[in-house]
Amino acid sequence: MGIKELLRENENKDLLRLLTCGSVDDGKSTMIGRLLHDSKQIYDDHLSTLEKDSKKVGSAGEAIDFSLLLDGLKAEREQGITIDVAYRYFSTPKRKFIIADCPGHAQYTRNMATGASTANLAVVLIDARHGVVEQTKRHSFIASLLDIGHIVVAINKMDLVDYSQEVYDKIRSEYEDFASRLEVRNIHFIPMSALMGDNIVEQSPNMPWFMGTPLLEYLQTVHIASDRNLIDMRFPVQYVLRQDMSFRGFCGTVASGILRPGSEVSVLPSGKRTKIKSIHTFEGMVDEAYPPMAVTVATEDEVDISRGDMLVAPNNSPRVSQSFDAAVVWMSEEPLDTERHYRIKHCSTHAQAEVTNVVYRFNVNTIGREEADSLTLNEIGRLRIDTSRPLAFDPYRRNRATGNFILIDPLSNATVAAGLILDRTSDEDQIQQPKVSTNIRQQVSPVSLEEREARLGQKSATIWLTGLPKSGKSTIANGLERHLFDQNRMVHVLDGENLRHGLSENLGFTALDRSEHIRRAASVAKMCNDLGLITVVALVSPYETDRCHARTIVGAEKFFEVHIDAPIEVCEERDTDGLYVAAKSGEIERFTGVTAPYEPPVNPDLKIDSKETPIDLAVQKIVDLLSGRGILG
Repeated sequence: MGIKELLRENENKDLLRLLTCGSVDDGKSTMIGRLLHDSKQIYDDHLSTLEKDSKKVGSAGEAIDFSLLLDGLKAEREQGITIDVAYRYFSTPKRKFIIADCPGHAQYTRNMATGASTANLAVVLIDARHGVVEQTKRHSFIASLLDIGHIVVAINKMDLVDYSQEVYDKIRSEYEDFASRLEVRNIHFIPMSALMGDNIVEQSPNMPWFMGTPLLEYLQTVHIASDRNLIDMRFPVQYVLRQDMSFRGFCGTVASGILRPGSEVSVLPSGKRTKIKSIHTFEGMVDEAYPPMAVTVATEDEVDISRGDMLVAPNNSPRVSQSFDAAVVWMSEEPLDTERHYRIKHCSTHAQAEVTNVVYRFNVNTIGREEADSLTLNEIGRLRIDTSRPLAFDPYRRNRATGNFILIDPLSNATVAAGLILDRTSDEDQIQQPKVSTNIRQQVSPVSLEEREARLGQKSATIWLTGLPKSGKSTIANGLERHLFDQNRMVHVLDGENLRHGLSENLGFTALDRSEHIRRAASVAKMCNDLGLITVVALVSPYETDRCHARTIVGAEKFFEVHIDAPIEVCEERDTDGLYVAAKSGEIERFTGVTAPYEPPVNPDLKIDSKETPIDLAVQKIVDLLSGRGILG
């Protein structure tokens, strides 16, 4: 392979941006250093320098101190801590990576928020000796607030607790309990020892009880393609290019969506319409542009467009307003002053801004809300902000590119806050308060489960079918119900669509609503299992963390996860209702597989290729699974 082909192949690789965070001395820098070393990403001369530095200022005895790869500031090496955000780039045959190593001290929370602003995935490290601490919660909360779709909880220093599965399970349970109050789509747990290299690149022989994948393998395979917003076309204009009297173009970076010549666009905030005539790049004209391409757009008409304007699809526009609510991380030593004005930078727009109300401040330990009239350094709160000119924006959870901003001190020109715009109609309760029921006791039935199972002549279980919409879940579920019923089994189906006509009729399709929908389904399944019934659940259930929560609710010994796998092209062919077409045109929001992600099960009890497997054979495979596990004895 020639150098040009090699460069082209590398350019076309998928890019994953990740950050590492956690408390002080949890091993973040060491983990990244070990990851780079074990994946052969360190040049020989750099490795030689690292070995010398390890002997001088290292903290790993005679061994290499991998943290020195990241701790580049003199103060960091002297103190053995990370202060600034350190970025590292590396590449494997499968994917390119940009790693942001964030500081663990509470006083550098603003640095962590900066590193998280562009990340697809966060690795939250936990010291196995200390478990979940305040900074673990703080950083996890910020990751949730900034809508990072994937979190890897790396339980580090397992070598110091004798690689104990009991310690791992305890920390995992404690973190899951805390994370249930956040809106996080996908949480993945890995026990490791960064210093010794356990579960970093290779599977650790010291923890045979862990059946998951090492960190590098997970980072190379985690699905992030659907994290990008290719539906909402947003093109903020950064510069007007007048090459000569015959050409007038508008320069900028595509924030989201896809631009094509001939497409009609609306100019905000004026609302004037025109069509895209051509799209230009450094290499020449292109037929389409998508994030994060930097392009120059020429229009068919001489429409008044200037810096700070935004080109959008006429039938899919953001909000245009001079007032909005935002969650803000305060980054200045000077407290927030509601009596003064700040400057706001949103996309390519600059304006004057005023904080008209501090709605509340977040308590990152309890995920609760506290009354406040100001914010101080590293505090996070909800503010109401007015601006001197209209801004075109989307809620952050819909579009990260047009939902974020910074506030600037006009005197010092320093950034004082980073914020994300909230949806006033639905984000008010995004961060849930802990639900504490102190006066409610669970009632115990006088009839035991064993008695019910003996009466029915069967073992109870929940068969959880997950997969893309139209992958065949409901069809297989109904076939399984018919087969088991004909075998004199007491069985029923809980179908996701049917539940939305009753038990979940008040829920939408946000990640939070989906989690609640799955919690309700799992709770009903558990009640039915307690009655001795076999429950078949047919639910898209797109997020791994929600399915894990469902398994916890039902009970691992009675929960059987079956992945109904079908290529999205096959699902689209089966879609007689036109849902995929409607989702791609923007008529349906948050549709799994199109504008919302689907995370395939990591270790399902059974995987069925519904494209190649007939219904009766799929049913038989599930029956064989249940028989082999003693459910259908």
